[in-house]
Amino acid sequence: MKKLGSLLLHRVPLTALGILLQLAVLVLMMVRFSEYFIPFYWAVVLLSMVAVVWIISSEANNGYKIAWIVLILSFPVFGGVIYLLSRRDRFTPGNRRRLQDMERAMEETLAPDYHSDWVTQELGPVAGGQVQYLERYGYCPAYPDTKCTYYALGDDCLEPLLEALRGAERYIFLEFFIIAPGVFWDAVLDVLKEKARQGVDVRVIYDDLGCVSLPSHYDQELTGWGIQCRAFNRFIPVVSALMNNRDHRKICCVDGKVAFTGGVNLADEYINQKVRFGHWKDSAIRLEGPGCWSMAVMFLTLWGFIEKRQESLEPYRPKDVPTFPDSGWVQPYTDCPWNSERVAETVYLNLISKAQDYIYIMTPYLIIDENLNTALISAAKAGVDVRIMTPHIPDKKTVFLLTRAHYEPLIRGGVKIYEYTPGFLHAKSFAVDDRFATVGSVNLDYRSLFLHFENGALLLDSPAVQDVKSDFLTTLERCQPYTLADCQRVRWPTRVFRCLLRIFAPLL
Repeated sequence: MKKLGSLLLHRVPLTALGILLQLAVLVLMMVRFSEYFIPFYWAVVLLSMVAVVWIISSEANNGYKIAWIVLILSFPVFGGVIYLLSRRDRFTPGNRRRLQDMERAMEETLAPDYHSDWVTQELGPVAGGQVQYLERYGYCPAYPDTKCTYYALGDDCLEPLLEALRGAERYIFLEFFIIAPGVFWDAVLDVLKEKARQGVDVRVIYDDLGCVSLPSHYDQELTGWGIQCRAFNRFIPVVSALMNNRDHRKICCVDGKVAFTGGVNLADEYINQKVRFGHWKDSAIRLEGPGCWSMAVMFLTLWGFIEKRQESLEPYRPKDVPTFPDSGWVQPYTDCPWNSERVAETVYLNLISKAQDYIYIMTPYLIIDENLNTALISAAKAGVDVRIMTPHIPDKKTVFLLTRAHYEPLIRGGVKIYEYTPGFLHAKSFAVDDRFATVGSVNLDYRSLFLHFENGALLLDSPAVQDVKSDFLTTLERCQPYTLADCQRVRWPTRVFRCLLRIFAPLL
């Protein structure tokens, strides 16, 4: 059922359905109701024109505007109707109120930890400006004395994760886009069951459509073992933009003292126990110290959103938190699709604008809007060494074509593109000038940047920045460059198809 729902809610079949309905209605009107055809046609054209004006006046990303306008003007009978249906329920009063409660809880709980003035004094105005942005608009403080351990493969973080879970004394919070039975999840679940029996507060959030391999009511099964569990945004078979807003975050937080995030989900392909698309290259980061509290708050506020009530967060604040001097700064952050602030994209844009020496990026998908495209090319033209690494073996063929469709303008602008030849690259990281790095769940695509709940950890002058950089350079040895000549060798039918994909990329 959930697989069917995922297919039906995808814009491609939705668009195809709209075209078929349009043709059917036109034929019916011409054959059976020919005298009403002209008034009917102009009525739906007027509806489409209203939808276009609405889109133009909105604050949506320009890529979304162009894609919807092309779609509506191409198919005026049902284009406007599909747009209006897809917007339904996105900002109901209940959702808006719960979102405000969620943001208020984060701000009130984390405000005492804000350090932007201190960071500016310690690290200078460049780093201070970035920190200040996330504190003001993302309600996410920066923390000193937090140890960061970078894992260059998902395989490497399995045992440290299990070890952290076994050491839990008060609570375990897990939030993942994908959970799938197998070596990884089964090992984690065994620890969760044991800790629940010991009286530890164990909570799990998983995305309902992301976990298509799980039984429909798997959350109830976990509850039977003493594990509190919630499925995020339960699939409902209706056309609604709400179904596109998935929980793509990856968070593990233990007692507010140890936390993990990155690209790794709790499924076997992420630790290469299951081969799907060649060797799976992922990454993760472990935090120890004060910064972990911020990730606990992120989890608890989303839990409150799902429960439709925000509980007091202070009882979960850890005591006797270990500190690690000379560890630089870490700033965990999160992004929500239901407000106008594009936190994840702004973090990326800020990092690109601050670069003077190099920008090294790992991403499984490269489907970016004009803002990011211009920023990357501008940095390259200014002499910054901009390198982007993507997979050579795709997990989704259409998305892979769309990723490659974005190569040529970047390469012409001086950006270097490399593909990871052993398999699928799922890591999401930036490394900039030996000073900044970010690791998290955010892909360079429209879904991550505009539709999903996401999270990451920004590192400032942390020793782990060098580890992120070293991982990129080491992995580069297993990559092949994609050149302008490679772009130009593509046959014209594929080039035309790629151009069409780029137009409709925000809707895919």
